[in-house]
Amino acid sequence: MNAKKIWDSYKFPLLLLGGIFTGAILGMILGEKAKVLAPLGDIFLNLMFTIVVPMVYVSITTAVGNMVNMKRLGKILGSLVCTFIVTGGFAAALVLVVVNIWPPAANTAITMGAAEMAETSSISDMIVGSLTVNDFSGLMSRSNMLPIIVFAIMSGFAVAKCGGEESWAGKLLNNLNDIIMLMVDMIMKLAPIGLGAYFANLVGEFGPQLIGDYGRTMLVYYPMCAVYVLVFFPLYSYFAAGKTGINRMLKNIFNPAVTAFATQSSVATLPVNMEACKKIGVPEDISNIVLPMGATMHMDGSVLSSITKIAFLYGVFQMPYTGAGTYAMSIVVAILSAFVLSGAPGGGLVGEMLIVSLFGFPAEAFPLIATIGFLVDPAATCLNASGDTIASMIIARLVEGKDWLEKRIASGQVDA
Repeated sequence: MNAKKIWDSYKFPLLLLGGIFTGAILGMILGEKAKVLAPLGDIFLNLMFTIVVPMVYVSITTAVGNMVNMKRLGKILGSLVCTFIVTGGFAAALVLVVVNIWPPAANTAITMGAAEMAETSSISDMIVGSLTVNDFSGLMSRSNMLPIIVFAIMSGFAVAKCGGEESWAGKLLNNLNDIIMLMVDMIMKLAPIGLGAYFANLVGEFGPQLIGDYGRTMLVYYPMCAVYVLVFFPLYSYFAAGKTGINRMLKNIFNPAVTAFATQSSVATLPVNMEACKKIGVPEDISNIVLPMGATMHMDGSVLSSITKIAFLYGVFQMPYTGAGTYAMSIVVAILSAFVLSGAPGGGLVGEMLIVSLFGFPAEAFPLIATIGFLVDPAATCLNASGDTIASMIIARLVEGKDWLEKRIASGQVDA
């Protein structure tokens, strides 16, 4: 592959990385003065967040509405749940091994301040609040992603029953979907500048806090994320589509990974994930369902961070982090946070409150792991969002068979 082909293949992720790297340098040089660049980053993020709600609703409704075979939809959803749970389990197994070999709180001296715990809702209230809203206007907010997804699936069923893609509504939805994806492409042209400005402000404001008492936790967590990416992502891709799957994943995963790391938002990364899945060759009816649901339910990075936080608190309060019961509770809380709490407003903080309350830690523990949550969030979101693309590949294999990608390339449905 010559230099021109390499540039053509990786031009956009290289521009993204260049923008973020430049922003980080400006943040370190300017310090708090880098705040002057914040509006550029905010404009880009606002555009991304604005397009997300109509994109999720229209893409899912279109995908479900175009489906003639409802058995295929059931197979996609069943494969989705299994994939999310299994990959979350692998993430939990990795982090349990790592935190027992390298305890994140070893030699950490932290002065705990007083903190009052907010009242924690019951599990049933969290589930109801995460899946539904009490007014139609609530569906217009990206804070209610799971209710939007539920409503979109119901709308898709209704469209399918009333004629599917050949109906007037079906044709309108397909046209709207094409229009929205063109708008996404326009917005993404601003990404190198917008993400660079956003990162400059982030580093300028919080850079000094990235070292200190939490340094060991970060030294444990970030390399662990790297291991997960370097070992598990290729394994998942190989299972999904063999060596071709690995090659296409490596060629297209950088855009969602870099965008997620910089924005710290799986939802903001959705448009980039849609584009990556299209280039890889994942069928659109699969990616249009899996990616929006993955943005709120598939959280391997959050599983890694949740268990790291639990192990950190055990070390701070000088309690041994051992025992099958402790590990089982850690896994349940981590996956619960990924499946349910991430869809609620302030889901990360609610999850941290849940950790404190379920494990019986004092209220002062909450600000400790809330701080860790901020420090590890870029890497966690990077794994969450880029993992959605790979999960789509796995689900394509489970739904369409082992040779799904080769067949799509041979038929000309996707570029070789």
